[in-house]
Amino acid sequence: AITHRRIMKASTWSKVPMAPADPILGVAVAYAADPDPRKVNLGIGAYRNEQGKPIVLRCVREAEKRIASDESMMKEYLPIQGLDSFLKVTSQVIFGNDSAALRDERVAVVQSLSGTGALRIAGEFIAGAKPGALVYISDPSWGNHHQIFQRSGLETRKYRYLNEQMGLDIEGMLHDLAKAPKGSVFVLHTVAHNPTGVDPTQQQWKRIADVCQEREAVIVFDTAYQGYASGDLNKDAWSVRYFANERNMELMVTQSYSKNFGLYGERIGALNVLCSDKEAAGRVQSQLKAIVRPMYSNPQLHGARLVALVLGDKALTALWEEELTQMSKQITAMRQALVESLSAIKCPPPSGSFKSWRHITDQIGMFAYTGLSKRQCDILTDKYHVYCTKNGRFSMAGVNPGNVKYIAEAMKDAITNTARL
Repeated sequence: AITHRRIMKASTWSKVPMAPADPILGVAVAYAADPDPRKVNLGIGAYRNEQGKPIVLRCVREAEKRIASDESMMKEYLPIQGLDSFLKVTSQVIFGNDSAALRDERVAVVQSLSGTGALRIAGEFIAGAKPGALVYISDPSWGNHHQIFQRSGLETRKYRYLNEQMGLDIEGMLHDLAKAPKGSVFVLHTVAHNPTGVDPTQQQWKRIADVCQEREAVIVFDTAYQGYASGDLNKDAWSVRYFANERNMELMVTQSYSKNFGLYGERIGALNVLCSDKEAAGRVQSQLKAIVRPMYSNPQLHGARLVALVLGDKALTALWEEELTQMSKQITAMRQALVESLSAIKCPPPSGSFKSWRHITDQIGMFAYTGLSKRQCDILTDKYHVYCTKNGRFSMAGVNPGNVKYIAEAMKDAITNTARL
């Protein structure tokens, strides 16, 4: 008999390097593997109730019941651009029901794989329509921003955003943007800046708009927290509507329904491109569809149905807005509770740049940019099993009445220990 020895050759992929772990999602992995009962997850941005448990909004539960009981609803492919009923309401959410741009059909819109997918479609479109354009992103910003645009073939740069006291460095920001080549791309956070929670005032937004117009910038508003930040959908959309309505500027707006609808796993979002006329919007729409088709062909159905159903029903919309207000108030309350807990135990600020912990309550949205150093964050995790990203960003959704004092005590120990080094 003839025997054959199987000789394994080296893999075709043997020289592929290991990619670095994602700094945000890696925190969730480490937290999940930790058996300590005291552990706290302040890493990933997902809402939790006062008991620290994830929830499904009541408006979403009701929408799901209606979908499940409607036997006329099939599971067919969506058009490339997405579910028509969703596309109509999503643009109204960000631009307003009385938007002249929507009335004049000047907005090209496609459904996307949440906000990340919307940004990637935007990056691909910009790379094709304005090759070589530089993309300016705040420093700091959401960690994925640079990767998304770089993967689209675009070069990214940073503009100053935060000062040492955790306030907005508006002069540095405007100076850096004013030096950008004309036609550059400016990525702006619509509301609840991630990771800092520091937003421009309305007067500062007007100055930012001046620079955008002077530099003839391609404006990309990234919108992940509308309604979740303040509890008021219209207030949180002020920057976009000012640029669109008061300044008549062309712009792009990405939307995510992960945070404000709690639809994290449904991956539902949209990309809106506001154009100066209806004809341009039609051409842009055709190009967006041309990007989507070879990328993922067409988008997901269930999340779009949920959002469209809720926003198409007055009672469910009112319930959603009520739940948004509740979530926003809880985050605000936990900011105040953390600062009060730190003050009660006389915890010093994280460094000499701060006089107090007021910056935590001055910020808005899901995240608090604490000012803690990497070393201090390491102590939180290694000694107290409190998990956060190494830049000191806390997801305030992970803070609740049952753990806020423990977190404060851990912070005090980390700060006083590093002060002795």
